[in-house]
Amino acid sequence: MTLLSVWTRKLLEAARYHVRLRRDDGFTLVELMLVTTIIGTLAAIAAPTLQDVLDRTRVAAAIGDIKALEIEVLQWEIANHGVPPTSLAAVGRATILDPWGNPYQYLPFPFDPATGTYKPPGGARKDRFLVPINSSFDLYSMGKDGVSAAPLTAKTAKDDVLRANDGGYVGLASGY
Repeated sequence: MTLLSVWTRKLLEAARYHVRLRRDDGFTLVELMLVTTIIGTLAAIAAPTLQDVLDRTRVAAAIGDIKALEIEVLQWEIANHGVPPTSLAAVGRATILDPWGNPYQYLPFPFDPATGTYKPPGGARKDRFLVPINSSFDLYSMGKDGVSAAPLTAKTAKDDVLRANDGGYVGLASGY
């Protein structure tokens, strides 16, 4: 084999390699559109699931906060001869916010010495029969929408996280 034929063969191999590289260098517009469509579809499927997980996490955090606040209020009540605090500020929790950035709502019921019981005020949380759900105080988060209503059957109260049955239930108003 001559030197010229060796160089010619190597030159042809290099040219074929170069042509192959150029053909495989990039993506076609169809390939890019297909990948974009697949990613968009996966994102559309995953987004609601992610939002649901975030909502459940916020509800769980609010439940934990309400249970902790309830304990602090009850400790205050025991330390002060059965008198509940007038506000969350009395137990040092005036600035605590729920997971949606709103302050927790606390409503103490005034004690009626004549009957020896607490008398629920007009703004007390009520079940579907319009009966107060607690006997000495209400403690709740206004939920995702940041608004609420006293009866739990109201549309604005469904997403509230609340304490009911004097602490026997802490969770979503829609589940009570």
